[in-house]
Amino acid sequence: MPESVKKQIEILREGLVDFISEEEFASRLEIALKEKRPLRIKYGADPSAPDLHLGHTVPLRKLREFQDFGHQIVFIIGDFTARIGDPTQRSETRKMLTRVEVNRNAMTYQSQVFRILDHKKTEVRYNSEWLSRLKPEDFLNLTSQYTVARLLERDDFQKRYKEGKPIAVVEFLYPLLQGHDSVVVKADLEIGGTDQKFNLLVGRELQRSAGELPQMVMTLPLIEGTDGVQKMSKSYGNAIALEDSPREIFGKIMSIPDAMLERYWQYLSALDTKEIKRITDDYRAGKIHPRILKADLGERVVSLYHGAEAAAEARKEFNQIFKDKGLPDDIPTVKVRKDELDLVSLLKEAGLVASKGEARRLIDQGGVKVNQEKITDQTYLVALREPVLIQCGKRKFARIESYGG
Repeated sequence: MPESVKKQIEILREGLVDFISEEEFASRLEIALKEKRPLRIKYGADPSAPDLHLGHTVPLRKLREFQDFGHQIVFIIGDFTARIGDPTQRSETRKMLTRVEVNRNAMTYQSQVFRILDHKKTEVRYNSEWLSRLKPEDFLNLTSQYTVARLLERDDFQKRYKEGKPIAVVEFLYPLLQGHDSVVVKADLEIGGTDQKFNLLVGRELQRSAGELPQMVMTLPLIEGTDGVQKMSKSYGNAIALEDSPREIFGKIMSIPDAMLERYWQYLSALDTKEIKRITDDYRAGKIHPRILKADLGERVVSLYHGAEAAAEARKEFNQIFKDKGLPDDIPTVKVRKDELDLVSLLKEAGLVASKGEARRLIDQGGVKVNQEKITDQTYLVALREPVLIQCGKRKFARIESYGG
């Protein structure tokens, strides 16, 4: 195996969960290098929501590694498939989005992904370009290439079928349409999260049926959100969005469980493997306190998306609010569904008091602070456009945010 092939494989396989297959990739890469042409690396994203979060950056960083080796990224914005909705890991049928909603979300995607990807080495395609032109007979031909039994092998479909929950016929089409994207753009390899493995393998089969070389597949882990339990998602209220302010990103990273520190450093810091190992080895040896390691990570991540100056300012501001004023480091983040609430209702919704009566008494007694300011007005309205620090009594704290924020 040529040294140039070995070098690429050594770096590109780091952090992967599945690689189908390394031997196939080595052979295909060797041929491509001899022919002096880049491999076509496919990645698709449905604009089902307007914001990308740090979980999305995991595959994007891997794509950037491919670009640094000179390969061509084919970034597919699934404006057609988004209207169906990916059924992966869903316990119920998704609500179909309108064309207006999809287009609005798609507009924000490109500006966000090019914070990581090199625009000059990225081919951006919208899959409505070809999927909207499929005729009825084309759909029939597509559906004939896969059986219902094969589709029901998917865990999410299988579970819903056994529980008697509805599965729309259009959901069966989703992996076939995603796979057809690979045929159209002639992908050499497709990257996705572990939850996408089934869909990626469908693309491999459809390419084989079309007489093309089947795409290779790489999957990467799904990163848990700030709760350390569920995968990062805005719908779970545990996401750190790229569009969040430096203050929000830093504060959210400071709120993650200690158990998530090594995983976040590995997949979100964009540092090389040796540097990450040095940091995590020191942490395991007790040379770095979790609070310091979180702050270092927070500053690192903020600097990636907002610059070093904003990152340093976010860290300084956090220390002024929390560390310098003797506040605890592990203040929980609580999500509420409104952008504004009166203080009494907010204390109750955040779980800081057992009843609104208790909230009123604490406010009257001067035992409640909003962003370190004592509030004695029960009707005081708290705006939640940005995270708000609430102190209730001497020992109860919460960082409160709005789902809509």
